[in-house]
Amino acid sequence: MALLKFLGAIQQVTGSCYLLESHEGARILLDCGLRQGRREEQEGNRSPFSFNPHELDAVVISHAHIDHSGLLPKLTAAGYRGPIYATPASCELMELMLQDSAHLQEKDTEWENKWRARRARPALKPLYTVEDAEKTLKQCQALPYGQALEVARGITVTLHDAGHILGSAIVEVVVQEKIQSRRLVFSGDLGCTTSPLMKPPSTLKQADVVLMESTYGDRDHRNNADTLEELAEILQQAHRDGGNVLIPAFAVGRTQDLIYYLGRFYREGRLPQQAVFLDSPMAIRANAIYSRHISELDTTSDPVFGGYKQLQDWLPILRCTLDTDDSMAVNRISSGAIIIAGSGMCTGGRILHHFKHNLWRENTHIIIPGFQASGTLGRALVEGAESVKLFHQRIAVRAKIHTLGGFSAHAGQSQLIDWVSHFENKPELYLVHGELEKSRALQLAIRDQLDWDAIIPEPGEQIAL
Repeated sequence: MALLKFLGAIQQVTGSCYLLESHEGARILLDCGLRQGRREEQEGNRSPFSFNPHELDAVVISHAHIDHSGLLPKLTAAGYRGPIYATPASCELMELMLQDSAHLQEKDTEWENKWRARRARPALKPLYTVEDAEKTLKQCQALPYGQALEVARGITVTLHDAGHILGSAIVEVVVQEKIQSRRLVFSGDLGCTTSPLMKPPSTLKQADVVLMESTYGDRDHRNNADTLEELAEILQQAHRDGGNVLIPAFAVGRTQDLIYYLGRFYREGRLPQQAVFLDSPMAIRANAIYSRHISELDTTSDPVFGGYKQLQDWLPILRCTLDTDDSMAVNRISSGAIIIAGSGMCTGGRILHHFKHNLWRENTHIIIPGFQASGTLGRALVEGAESVKLFHQRIAVRAKIHTLGGFSAHAGQSQLIDWVSHFENKPELYLVHGELEKSRALQLAIRDQLDWDAIIPEPGEQIAL
């Protein structure tokens, strides 16, 4: 009998990880994500794996976001030597994101150890190193959409387009039992159907067990047209106020959507700012990957955009700041600029330096374009924090904070229910990748609308397929 264990992104939205074991003892891991948010959750990243990495036969990654792939270097450092399967685009993006994550692990640990030394505390080791990440990337193997592959004895995997970010996948797993097969479908992160660049998520009909994300299980996103109008008005108000606009954005997915929308405003004569800075080396490199895979994007709704081969050309006033000196120069601009920088949940990266120079200014406008996990700096700003701690300093929050929920790369409640409704015969349904109250709201909505009892698993729970 095949067994499935829920190891991560259970009653929370980060650290995606699920262990599947066949009756013959073959073991595969679905996702190996980094936990983000509160310090105690991040400390969980340092805990030993609850399984033996040497005993894994394969790892399958739904997409490149760090909360789904960010512990891979730790896994390989702990002894895993098998293949890591993902779509071709995800393999390229993971090269970018894991190297960046490892660099941040090293730098953050170096910074922390300076403070620990002054307090006579023992030094820490980074969670993993750039060398660990480079070794991990050598184990990645590309698996195109729609191609079935036996990744371990008796376990076949097929990836389908999830519409979340470039290369994101719904993972379909067939486990061959003695006299029958069992089919598991893991949604990964399902995309919002109003995304300007991504195709709608693929729908599947057959499964025995479904794991579905529930990030926005409690609500639908705001109408896309209304969200764009609100964004345009914020930019106009910031121009009138004479301040800068700061946008913390995920380097992969959200940044590319923003570039598309700002480019559209520019071409319509609705962008009053004269300069847009993309201050994220990772996002700049991600743009190049998106451009290489532009044929995979949904450009049918905008024929003009479809004629461009490079994402950057769509927004002529976009300035990319790769090196540190250029980034620091942006901080000397006190008005008239739009600054897009990572990280998306304000947990690190260059956005923190821009906050330090702008958050206390009353004419600054901060646009939060996506989900902010509990315990993150982004969540504190959304919830109205009057001051925040940055680089061991207390900074007043006088900037105007705007939350634009319509830009989410995740499906909203109605879209989640529509996606799961295509499955025939109501397979066992487990809600994952969502804070508990979001999952409960989706559980009730599915019961009311589909007469289907979804289950919210407990961390560490194990079920038989």
